[in-house]
Amino acid sequence: MFTLLKTEGKARRGRFETPHGTIETPVFMNVGTSAAIRGGVSTIDLREIGCQVELSNTYHLHIRPGDDLIRDMGGLHKFMNWDRPILTDSGGFQVFSLAPLRKITEEGVAFSSHIDGKKLFIGPEQSIRIQSNLASTIAMAFDECVENPAEYSYAKASCERTYRWLKRCRSELDRLSSLPETINKRQMLFGINQGCTYPDLRIEHMKAISEVNCDGYAIGGLAVGETAEEMYYIIEQVEPFAPADKPRYLMGVGTPVNILEAVYRGVDFFDCVMPSRNARHGNLFTWEGRLTILNESFKRDGRPISETCTCPVCRNYSRSYIRHLLKVDELLGMRLCVLHNLFFYNQLMERIRDALDRGDYAGFYRRYREILGERVLR
Repeated sequence: MFTLLKTEGKARRGRFETPHGTIETPVFMNVGTSAAIRGGVSTIDLREIGCQVELSNTYHLHIRPGDDLIRDMGGLHKFMNWDRPILTDSGGFQVFSLAPLRKITEEGVAFSSHIDGKKLFIGPEQSIRIQSNLASTIAMAFDECVENPAEYSYAKASCERTYRWLKRCRSELDRLSSLPETINKRQMLFGINQGCTYPDLRIEHMKAISEVNCDGYAIGGLAVGETAEEMYYIIEQVEPFAPADKPRYLMGVGTPVNILEAVYRGVDFFDCVMPSRNARHGNLFTWEGRLTILNESFKRDGRPISETCTCPVCRNYSRSYIRHLLKVDELLGMRLCVLHNLFFYNQLMERIRDALDRGDYAGFYRRYREILGERVLR
C-alpha cells in the first residue's frame, strides 16, 4: 500500500495506495471538520487547488448530522461529493478537549456533548463503528489525549490504555469489514503514538503499537503547548522505531516551518486548522513570508496577495479589495483568504515532493525555513 520511492537523510518521498486513490507524500490534509472547509470552500474548490486528502472529524459528525444519517446517504464521500481519500479523526482529541466533565474507564470515555449537554459515550468500538458508518478511507484509532505537561505515571498508564484500545480498534474494524452491509470494506486504520514529552514512553509505545497490524502510524499529543524544539526532539526520538514501510502522520501540525522541519525528520502526513483559521482573520501565507492583510499599509495596494502565487485568488483580486471585504465582514473575503492559504499549503507539499524527487530537499529546507517564518510588511 505504501511505497517508499526515495529518501534524503530522514526525509521521505512516498506513494500511498488507498481504496479512493493514490496519495503522493509528503502530504497536507485539508481539514473539513464537519464535512466542509470553514470559509465557504467547496469540494469543487478543493480539487482546483490541488487537495489530495480531506480530513473530517468523527466526534462532530457523530453529533451533527449523525453518522447513521451519513451512512444512509451512502457514506461521507457521496454525502459531500468528494471522490478522493478522506481521513477521519477518531474523536479522541475532541472528547478530551471539548468535554469539561468526563469519566475515563477501560471501556472508553463518558462525557457530555459540548452542543446540548447530552450524555454520550465513546470507546474504541464505538469510534470505529462511527467511522465505518462514515466509510472514510482511513480511520484513526481511538486514543487518550493527555495534556502536556503530565505526570510520568499517568502518561505511562495512558500509553498502556491507548495500546489496549488500539488492539480493540483493530479487532472491531476487521469484524465490520467482513459484514455485507459495510460501505467501505477496505477501510484503513492508523494507530496513534502517545507518551507526552517523555522520550522513553514515546519509544516504548511506538514499539508496542508497531506490533499491531496498521496501515500507518501517527504521532499524537504534540503541538498542544510544548515548544517547537520539544516537538522536533520527540519526532527525532520516535522516528527510528516507526515502521519504515508505513506512512508517518504528525497530527495537528502546523505552520509551514513546522512542516519543513518535520519532513526533514521523516514525517509523511500532516493536518492542521491553521491555514483556514488564520485566513478567516486575514493572516496569509506566501512564499515571501506571512502577511496580515488587514494592515493599513495594504489599504490602497493593487497587488495580489502574492505576485509569485498562481492561485485563483491571486490571479483575480487585489490586496486592497480583499482587505475591504474583511473590514465590512463580507463572507467572500474569508472565502478568498481560505482558498489562498489552502492553495499555498498544497503547493508547499508539491514543492517539497519535487525537491525530494530532485535530491535537493536539503537546499529547499535551508532556503525556506527562515523565509516562511518572516512577516511581509509591504
